[in-house]
Amino acid sequence: MVYLDYNATTPVDSRVIDVMMDVYNNHPGNAGSRTHLLGDDCRSIVENARREVAKLAGVDATEVIFTSGATESDNIALRGLAEYGQSTNRKHVLISAIEHKAVLNAALALEREGFEIERIPVDRTGAIAVSEVESRLRQDTLLVSVMHVNNETGIIQPVRELGELISSEYPDTYFHIDAAQSFGKLVDEVRSPTYDMMSVTAHKMYGPQGIGALILRQKDFLLPPVKPLLFGGGQEKGISPGTHPVALIAGFGKAAELCANEWKSDDTLETSIKKLLINTLEESGVRYSVNGLPNLCIPNCLNVSFDGVSSEALMIATRRQLSISNGSACTSSSYEPSYVLMAMGLGVDRAESAVRISWGRMTNCVEAQSAFSKLTISVKELQAGA
Repeated sequence: MVYLDYNATTPVDSRVIDVMMDVYNNHPGNAGSRTHLLGDDCRSIVENARREVAKLAGVDATEVIFTSGATESDNIALRGLAEYGQSTNRKHVLISAIEHKAVLNAALALEREGFEIERIPVDRTGAIAVSEVESRLRQDTLLVSVMHVNNETGIIQPVRELGELISSEYPDTYFHIDAAQSFGKLVDEVRSPTYDMMSVTAHKMYGPQGIGALILRQKDFLLPPVKPLLFGGGQEKGISPGTHPVALIAGFGKAAELCANEWKSDDTLETSIKKLLINTLEESGVRYSVNGLPNLCIPNCLNVSFDGVSSEALMIATRRQLSISNGSACTSSSYEPSYVLMAMGLGVDRAESAVRISWGRMTNCVEAQSAFSKLTISVKELQAGA
């Protein structure tokens, strides 16, 4: 079995597991305990990890708030601004039509509370146009939320240009980036945009599931005015309270350290594997279409439709040999066509024949080549029988 669903979750790097096991075995304290050395020890582990995540993001450690993952971070970024938006009568929110469900459904919750949610369209390239955002920005726009890399297509969105536009023309509007798929991969690009909030998660970058962060950038020495969704003991500035999962946080910190040091070699490997996949598709003679503009796509994935082949049928045919998906893991139980591809205007037939193939640091090139060959054999058989 060759694992080719890295966009859903990456394998955990063995060096991350070693760090986590050390915490589980040798550091039993609660990071919130201030009455003994074991509490101090665990608090030191948490703060060291915070510095590593901050270093990878290019921010100050005080701007990193640990959460349970990108879904919680997205919800805090959107729903946590509700009280501020209501008090200032700024209730217009812009999101792209291809956001992750964590953003889409958080926006729907705001809509039920009286906020006006406007969706930014995309075209067949899979990317939003800066002009589409510019034409929709208003003086009462509270927030713009745009993902950096789409989880289904891998298409990179123009967050740098959007950040420059919003900060210069609408400085009172907050800008949130969902960087779940780019953090630890597009390191230079993640460090460069102007933004107020950014959601990240460990399990897309060789860390453990169940831990992430919301990065809150200071403006005039103040953090964005988000309110907590949960209430507890005041951990993480009260924004994401609850006992620190020290081992998970330590694993996140180690994963961040590794990505900071190895992202360029990861990128080189991922680019070479993409070339293998494209060459295999071209040489096989199968009928296919790449979804989204290829030169806007992150190196570690490809969303492709095979003419006349149901994605469900293809996944069943190949499930004993390789792991692929037909969209986000969060919507994999649904048999509806991908809302991302439909928003791009690709049509039902093309959306229903689309699969997402994604890879990364632990992918072996020889095994990948074999898996791609088996994939095209299955596609040929299904196309012949169509």
